Amino acid sequence: MTKKTTLLLAAVVVVAVAVTAGIASLVVGPFGGTSDEADGRTGATSDPGITPAPASERTPDQIGQAFLDDWVDSDGRVVRRDQGDDTVSEGQAYGLLVAVGVGDEDAFDTIWGWTTDNLVREDGLLAWQWADGAVVDDGPASDADVDAARALVLAGDAFDRPDLTAAGVELGDVVLDAMTASTDVGRILLPGLWAQGDAPWSYNPSYASPATFQELGDASGDPRWDELVIGSRAVTASILDQTALPSNWAQVAADGTVVPLPSADGSSGTVEYSYDAARLPLRYAESCDPADVELAARMAPVLQRYDDLPMQLDLGGQSTGADQSPLAYAARAAAEAAAGDAQSASDDLRRADELSVSTPTYYGTAWAALAALQLDGSSIGPCSPLEAN
Repeated sequence: MTKKTTLLLAAVVVVAVAVTAGIASLVVGPFGGTSDEADGRTGATSDPGITPAPASERTPDQIGQAFLDDWVDSDGRVVRRDQGDDTVSEGQAYGLLVAVGVGDEDAFDTIWGWTTDNLVREDGLLAWQWADGAVVDDGPASDADVDAARALVLAGDAFDRPDLTAAGVELGDVVLDAMTASTDVGRILLPGLWAQGDAPWSYNPSYASPATFQELGDASGDPRWDELVIGSRAVTASILDQTALPSNWAQVAADGTVVPLPSADGSSGTVEYSYDAARLPLRYAESCDPADVELAARMAPVLQRYDDLPMQLDLGGQSTGADQSPLAYAARAAAEAAAGDAQSASDDLRRADELSVSTPTYYGTAWAALAALQLDGSSIGPCSPLEAN
């Protein structure tokens, strides 16, 4: 979701990360980045105009359909109604994934049609932000592009549409060419064009999606997707070897060394696990490779310390804020499912759905829907952990 619009060459940024789980202070070297869009994830900034209704034992398809009904306009635009009625490429990608997840070909075509008409750049990547009738920031964000590419490939198979498969492969090829880098431990996904250049690289751990990389690799035959699976797993393992939870942002050196950061440029903020990082267990729990699933499972014990799980934690698992979000419970559900605790995972998915209904926000509702479809069904990926149980 996060998108940087320019590349700054910082000097040396030193970040002292105090984590209660016995984690040492970390030193950050020079790299580029600017302010990010993560603040928009913290919740509603205006009334989304959605009347809460009781959530009672809804199925994944019902949860997904409710997201499409409430947050997608008739022309296919996914609207952040709680954030000024703008649209971001990530939202269009989420809409595409949900539409294919619930098997709604008409909704998929409408969302993809609006996306191609309004966000697709000359190079094939998606412009990040649209508002008031026009693109206001045309820099792409790699998580949105790979999610959209995955959705297109899945839709091509689900709807018997080779044209969609080809479009997904083509979009994925541009991502590989423009927004990846090779390290000694494997290839990694850069967050955007702004992050290109020499090591060390700015890195968002929650952008890596092994299941997506595998699906795009199977569709395209391009070995670089396998390299991304390997490199992302190595970097994620390194992060979780250092800290109980991943940070929203990090820095990756050429040798694969990883340092947590408070923000994309490392210059401000608090190093924490929150609205970005919580997507990581969801990305890894749905992988078909047990090594990836094990990484998601590592996070379950620390997240299970809380009944009312805060959205913002430090890297040792201590609360740093009082925000409640469906994503927090969806992320814990993913970790629990990966660890084989199906009942706890199902309970947390239900809690995520209930919170998305009682306090509707674009971001929280999107992830409540995606989590249900990824973890408790086989419509998005072949290895849904709760489906397997």
